Amino acid sequence: MEVLGIDIGGSGIKGAIVNTKTGELVTERHRIPTPQPATPENVAATLKKLVNHFQWKGKAGSGFPTPLSHGKCQSGGNLHETWKGTQVDKLFHHTTGLDFTVINDADAAALAEMNFGAGKDKKGLVAVITIGTGIGSGLFFNGKLIPNTELGHVTYNNDAFEKYAADSIRKKEDLSYTKWGKRLHKYFKHVELILSPDLFIIGGGASKKLHKFKDQINIKTPIIPAENKNEAGIIGAAMAAAEGIK
Repeated sequence: MEVLGIDIGGSGIKGAIVNTKTGELVTERHRIPTPQPATPENVAATLKKLVNHFQWKGKAGSGFPTPLSHGKCQSGGNLHETWKGTQVDKLFHHTTGLDFTVINDADAAALAEMNFGAGKDKKGLVAVITIGTGIGSGLFFNGKLIPNTELGHVTYNNDAFEKYAADSIRKKEDLSYTKWGKRLHKYFKHVELILSPDLFIIGGGASKKLHKFKDQINIKTPIIPAENKNEAGIIGAAMAAAEGIK
């Protein structure tokens, strides 16, 4: 099945038509800068431009960078405060006329990773942890997504763990990989205690640097790097639409 997959980020909205059986992009990826301010109306209008670029009439899926519950935005995230309470899938359907599925962007990237990357054929409880500007998560049991987990928001010192251990914090505080690795050790130790997963897959920018800090993370659960790159969010969003995941 071919589906239009879209990845909405704080700086860019990018999409492509995806073959959801193979995970391959059927078209070149097209990117439009995220409008500022990134209000619901402005983002929806930009999304329509992307749909028109592909002259698309079929199903569409979008990864969205905020916590969601059944397509409803739970907070403004890094976009705009007015997103809170917005039924995002209905807004996009109303604006574009398309059947739109909207899922959390970390869930979307994790879906691609579990089907076409390092998580392929992995059973049991697998946590795909995306470490970049923040910390996102996609949780799977026997290959099935458990949607809308926010494991970057478990707390440390009365604040979200991502504000202590994200890659953006490493850069901001100019941490060595040894010091950053020790922070990530605390994070993964905490999540391991809560979930007892069978496998951690690290995605985001940190996946390319795993060898620089992995020795600092002393836990029982195996940790491996993700394999999918920039297209993961697009591929996963298309898959969610194809499979009716919300």
